Amino acid sequence: MNATKKTARIAGILYLLVGIFGGFAEGYVDPAMYVAGNVAGTASNLVANSTLVRMGVVAHLLDGTCFVFLAMVLYNLLQHVHKSVARGMLILVALATGIICLNAVFQFEGLRVATENAYASALGKPGSDAVALLLIEMQHYGTLIAQVFFGLWLVPLGYLCNKSGMFPKWLGYVLILGGVCYLVDLLTAFLAPGLNQAVHRFVIIPSAIAEISMVLYLLMVGVKTTDR
Repeated sequence: MNATKKTARIAGILYLLVGIFGGFAEGYVDPAMYVAGNVAGTASNLVANSTLVRMGVVAHLLDGTCFVFLAMVLYNLLQHVHKSVARGMLILVALATGIICLNAVFQFEGLRVATENAYASALGKPGSDAVALLLIEMQHYGTLIAQVFFGLWLVPLGYLCNKSGMFPKWLGYVLILGGVCYLVDLLTAFLAPGLNQAVHRFVIIPSAIAEISMVLYLLMVGVKTTDR
């Protein structure tokens, strides 16, 4: 049990790092750089905050690295419950991480196009700014697409937590609900963009509660030692 608790707390530390790196990159840097439909505004943001963008790119890569190791640790912790479901969880995390790391390439190239004179000389300033916006938009919408897997991985995780007896059953249900809310947010972003801001403010709350609850439980409790 002590070894299991230690494994769970390692998962908690990794999950916390995912939240820190992902929150900085996706919650702060990305929105500060991207101005939808505004070529000059986005390019100006990239030029004025080049160091911050580089830090954001590194944060994306660290986020992805920690995410993969988190999934591996949770797999070892929960594979005894249902190995196929645990493998599915690993695959979903791998897909999400691959997209996020590819998005970091688009963001870094957007920075290079906006800040290096060679692109402005070849394309003209308006042309290079337009290419920079295109690359940042690819990164932006790529992050939304990765949200499919950010949501889906919580479903098998919630199932495994619920059935394992190592976590409170309510935590498993909340994780599944959080995953569904991620998907609802994504679908409105693409299918009903006019409603997305209102929907996002509503559905992000259960998702945040689910993931924060999981992090805190892993760090503070680890796993259950008695029935609750």
